[in-house]
Amino acid sequence: MDVLNDVLDTLNLKGALYFRTDFSGPWGVTVPDLQQAARFHLVVQGRCHVSFASGASVDLGPGDIVLIPRGRSHVLADTVSRQAPPLETVLELSGYDGQGVLVVGERDPQASTQMVCGHFSFRKGADHPLLRALPEYLVTTTGMRAREPWLDEMLRLVVHRMFSEEIGSLAAVTRLSEIVFIELLRVGISQSPDLKAILEAFRDRQIGQALQLIHNQPAESWTVERIAAAVGMSRSRFAEKFSELIGTGPMAYLSEWRLQKALALLDGSRSSIQQVALQAGYQSPAAFTRAFAGKFGLPPTEYRRSLD
Repeated sequence: MDVLNDVLDTLNLKGALYFRTDFSGPWGVTVPDLQQAARFHLVVQGRCHVSFASGASVDLGPGDIVLIPRGRSHVLADTVSRQAPPLETVLELSGYDGQGVLVVGERDPQASTQMVCGHFSFRKGADHPLLRALPEYLVTTTGMRAREPWLDEMLRLVVHRMFSEEIGSLAAVTRLSEIVFIELLRVGISQSPDLKAILEAFRDRQIGQALQLIHNQPAESWTVERIAAAVGMSRSRFAEKFSELIGTGPMAYLSEWRLQKALALLDGSRSSIQQVALQAGYQSPAAFTRAFAGKFGLPPTEYRRSLD
């Protein structure tokens, strides 16, 4: 099993495209918070200044893409300190109906800023050290793309599809964007020591093997000693290295992952609460219910009803 693939599948990574933009003249827009999501903006033409409430900012040029992993509010504008009305206001004033291109200002094909904007969503309650390790934003420039031909080709294909307006283009781009998300994480490790450590853990011979065991058999009665022995390490060294790379201890990781698997089972299957509890590694429905409610604030039966 590919651990990263299992993580993203279980957390229910889904790509979604907002729209293409065509901004001319003085322009700015405040993009609101979006929980359980990661936003992205890919500049096709022109320039875009991105700023955050924290004071951080970045300038993007043609071919650059910014990934905002936690979906936090941010401002897109042509220049620093531009007045930026809320996105809802911009959509209303432009008359945008969700189809085609979002146009702001007098359309000028030669001088406008054109972007492809979208987001990746995760299941409500989705949590993992990988998500917690992501920084406020990740930028991939055209220079970085030149060294990553696979990612560069994917982004070129996204742009081609979005601007072709052929039948099925949006569906194709939505699926391609999920691959792009994974590639952006891999390319972005130089911008985040925590993210680098997590991805190194997935590739590490012994810690990677331990993660494989947990992900392949989450219901197994694992102990630190058993996993350490299985990967050929002493208990103390294994626990130390696992915590160093993942940011949490192996038993805490196992407990959290069992609850994420339970969320996925409650969401995607008709299994009973007892069956979900057993598949997730709990000895009894009562123990499962206590752990689930402690993590998510409501028992599994109420969570499942909330999905209807």
